[in-house]
Amino acid sequence: MGKLVVIEGLDGAGKRTLAKALTDALEARGAKFATGAFPRYDEDVHADLVRDALHGRLGDLTESVYGMSVLYALDRRGAADRIRADLDRYDVVLLDRYIASNAAYGAARLHQGADGEFVEWLRSLEVDRFGLPIPDLHLLLRVPAGVAADRAAHREAQEARGRDLYESDGGLQARCAAVYDGLAAAGWLSPWEVLDGTADLRVESILDRWFTH
Repeated sequence: MGKLVVIEGLDGAGKRTLAKALTDALEARGAKFATGAFPRYDEDVHADLVRDALHGRLGDLTESVYGMSVLYALDRRGAADRIRADLDRYDVVLLDRYIASNAAYGAARLHQGADGEFVEWLRSLEVDRFGLPIPDLHLLLRVPAGVAADRAAHREAQEARGRDLYESDGGLQARCAAVYDGLAAAGWLSPWEVLDGTADLRVESILDRWFTH
């Protein structure tokens, strides 16, 4: 059985860069791995509905924190069997965002903390009701909200795409960072390792601490 590892952080925290560094290091060690990212745009209808809502194409749906969270959760529920199959086949399954993203952003939108009612409701939905696999490790890339916003804007210019409603809300991003810190401090669902997203990340030391092959 492989390990399920999730990279979490704000939009612009550097999750894709960390994922690439980790997969390169795993490959160098001869480990077998699979990767994935949520939402699964252009792959799952619920993810596509999320994208439409975030770009203002589904009326007032985005105003419902719980409605949006259910769409995110249904996207993951549709991928659960594949994740379980990958855990049977590979040493590591590395995901860019997972259940904790839903918890952090939903709680932040409601101005709640990591110990609030929304986070518990979300855990009950995605873990208890939908039966999603529990991560073995969360890697939280912590960066100041301003740094993340600048990176997101730079990516927007490079990729010629507009930021969605969540990415462009600076207050939401700052509150979300605080919820992430609370989830990490509580060891929500599984162990968390907090990484400085503004520093040179030493992925080999992460692998040495958490993985043997």
